[in-house]
Amino acid sequence: MQFWSIVAIYFLVWIFVAFVMLPFGVRTHEEMGEELTPGQAESAPANFRPWRLIVRAAVIAAVLTAIWVLNWENGWITRSTFDFMLPPSQRS
Repeated sequence: MQFWSIVAIYFLVWIFVAFVMLPFGVRTHEEMGEELTPGQAESAPANFRPWRLIVRAAVIAAVLTAIWVLNWENGWITRSTFDFMLPPSQRS
């Protein structure tokens, strides 16, 4: 697999992981017992830490990308692994 393909896969996995992780660990002002600023939405996070999210997403994306590349190189899981979903006449 080429280097730029791995970088592209890492970037896509990182975006996915970051969006999946966004709602975890975030608390509203009401949950933390703090007062709202006038005009602020009640659902706005009080303890949003973007750097922690970026680092966690980077580590998880690196692990998932490494697994993807290793699977690509070694062929552990291929299309033929899922032949049980095809009718018997179409199996290879």
